[in-house]
Amino acid sequence: MRYSVTLPRLGTFATWRDAARALAGADVPPDAVDWRMEGEAEGLFDAQAMPLPPMDAPLNVPRAFPALAKQVIAARDPQAPHLLYSLLLHLRDAPRALTNRADPLVQRAEQTAKHIRRDMHKMKAFVRFREVSPEGANRRQFLSWFEPDHRIEELIAPFFTRRFGDMDWVIVTPEVTMRFEGGVLRHEAVASERLELSDETEELWRTYYANIFNPARLKVKAMQSEMPKKYWKNLPEAALIPDLIANAEARARQMQETAPSFAPARADRILSRLPERSVDRVGPLARLNACTRCPLGQMATQGVPGEGPQDAELMIVGEQPGDQEDLQGRPFVGPAGQLFDQLAADAGMDRTAVYVTNAVKHFKFQPRGKRRIHQNPTASEIDHCRWWLDKEVDHVQPLLIVALGATAARALTGNGRDLIKRRGSVEKGLSGLPVLITLHPAAILRTPDKATSATRIADLRGDLCAAVGMITSARQAQVPRGATTAGNAGPLS
Repeated sequence: MRYSVTLPRLGTFATWRDAARALAGADVPPDAVDWRMEGEAEGLFDAQAMPLPPMDAPLNVPRAFPALAKQVIAARDPQAPHLLYSLLLHLRDAPRALTNRADPLVQRAEQTAKHIRRDMHKMKAFVRFREVSPEGANRRQFLSWFEPDHRIEELIAPFFTRRFGDMDWVIVTPEVTMRFEGGVLRHEAVASERLELSDETEELWRTYYANIFNPARLKVKAMQSEMPKKYWKNLPEAALIPDLIANAEARARQMQETAPSFAPARADRILSRLPERSVDRVGPLARLNACTRCPLGQMATQGVPGEGPQDAELMIVGEQPGDQEDLQGRPFVGPAGQLFDQLAADAGMDRTAVYVTNAVKHFKFQPRGKRRIHQNPTASEIDHCRWWLDKEVDHVQPLLIVALGATAARALTGNGRDLIKRRGSVEKGLSGLPVLITLHPAAILRTPDKATSATRIADLRGDLCAAVGMITSARQAQVPRGATTAGNAGPLS
């Protein structure tokens, strides 16, 4: 016995769902059902229409299945209804199969749904409305034409009603017309020919597009991936694209030749504050200013390398250079560095015997008038800059590293969370060396409450004292340190 089910162009999912429930309740196998879309010609071996079996019991499916089915049923693939029904029977017997992406049926369904979602994304991006408001209308009225790859009109309509709820609009596709008038959405399954929607604003738009087109950043394959050629015929600017691509190289060369030869005034104001001699970069940071691992190098005046003995027993790692560090090219010379120097002296630490550096080597800031406001580096920026920090740690090979603040803790241990709880503890760093977690002096300076600030200053001073004691104990125990010995000069005054 075979069953034949005809699915309408509108309400496709609801009709499939009701039929699939009845068929599954009667244990009808997938090969015994012929699914076809309304208007499609019958096949030679299609079954004669016969009543669906009654549904005896409710059918339970995973919560995620209806949403997946609504997308898959919109595919133009004639096998989509059959695939969904096969998956439905499979899930009835194995409800957890939907979470198994290696399952062949689930794989096919997810891949189909992915194509549907991409088609919906393209419709959001490339629908172009033309205003057709009659004189005296209470609401503005717009018209558009789009040719989707799949039957996505019912799926995509809620997006347009939310996005353009304050106007009336009509979107026409070759098979369905969507109307949103007076806040009410209607679908009409009518065949339509491509609309001619040219208007006087298109020439203005083409002029604007031609002037913002950047030939120096042209990547043809990437552009065609995001804006496939099949959509070009409905985009007014698309007629310009072939010529823009053909002339891109010549225009890019012209831009280079006519580029300004003098720095803007704001650059002169910053450069005038630079010291006469920049710090020489030696060792692992010799090419720091040429770094392009993240965009920070384009913002900062210069990269700020670490400073101190190349065989120091103690390494201090902060967050990133500040305004003064960026201008002078030296670490820990701004207000936070001055507070650190004071507390280090209180702890009996010789600053000249310590290697000081930062987890991030360039200053990240937000321009605000004449000031540059510090911004915290992102996790991605910390991870990109870890390459430089690893080089420093490997080059110096200290007995102990002190991490000042969450950024340094993340760079050295992989974890920048719960800093207050971890303060004062020694953890094994990513390099295998011990890392003492403590506060950053800049964070203390930003603490508005005086009592809290005083407490944290005492905490930081105590942690620096502990670091000095650990180095002293390590030296007395003669702990080996790569090619150096524990008898080298340490950070004590």
